[in-house]
Amino acid sequence: MTLPLHEPGVFGPDDLEGLIWFYDMHGYATLRGVLSASDVDTIESECVAAQRGVIAGELDARYGSTVFLDEAAKADKFANYVEFISELSPAVDAAITHPVVEQLMAMLLGPDCWLRAHEQNGVVYQDARPGKESGYTRIGWHSDWQASPSLDVWPSTAFTVHVDGTSPANGFLRVVPGSHLWSTPAPYRNANGVKVPESARPSGGRTTRKPPFEMPLGFEKIHGEVAVYAERGDILFHDAYLWHSAARATDDNTLRRHVRGGYFGGTKPAAGVEEFIKNAAR
Repeated sequence: MTLPLHEPGVFGPDDLEGLIWFYDMHGYATLRGVLSASDVDTIESECVAAQRGVIAGELDARYGSTVFLDEAAKADKFANYVEFISELSPAVDAAITHPVVEQLMAMLLGPDCWLRAHEQNGVVYQDARPGKESGYTRIGWHSDWQASPSLDVWPSTAFTVHVDGTSPANGFLRVVPGSHLWSTPAPYRNANGVKVPESARPSGGRTTRKPPFEMPLGFEKIHGEVAVYAERGDILFHDAYLWHSAARATDDNTLRRHVRGGYFGGTKPAAGVEEFIKNAAR
């Protein structure tokens, strides 16, 4: 096992063993050096083109979304999200199915793991700019498992392909290292008011250990949280049970764009099940 690339939790494609070691302990890790500058340039151009297509109404409504917006009315003039982006961008599809990424996912989740590319929201391009036209500013504390506590798709590893590097100026990821090892309750109290289905499991995590404190509903500081910064072209992975949130940018003239999605190690839902849950939550 070699040392991380200059920063804690950052590993190259020649040290997947080290990445997994860090991921298992902390619940997240970054893969650097798989995508070339040209790869990221192409991802950027194809995603921006798709975003413009959504704004102009040239693409099917399937690719636009207002589900995650703070101010949905702004979606008429701007698109913070393009869903199912891997169907529109060959470069995105190539990045998220890169042999190194698929090898890593098999090592973390098992040889039968699957990519959620055409279900629920698919793989999503997110433009998280903080300007006046944006309907997105930040997201509060959560774990990805809490979005579907009734499904058997878990465990899961989320990925974020960074088109822009992150910083306090343009926003960044906040995580609580090791929180994936806690059994976090399903969000029976929910900041956005979504009702948790009766079929939801009461808690979920890599162990049955109870969290040492309650997850905040908003953006409060959490004991032990750290900032996770990324460079352009980095692929960040985090566990579905990890507590995380996104900090708002401090500079309204900056950009924070990325592609995000997930691989799953559990049972793939029957056709229509995820769509029903998605619509019920709207």
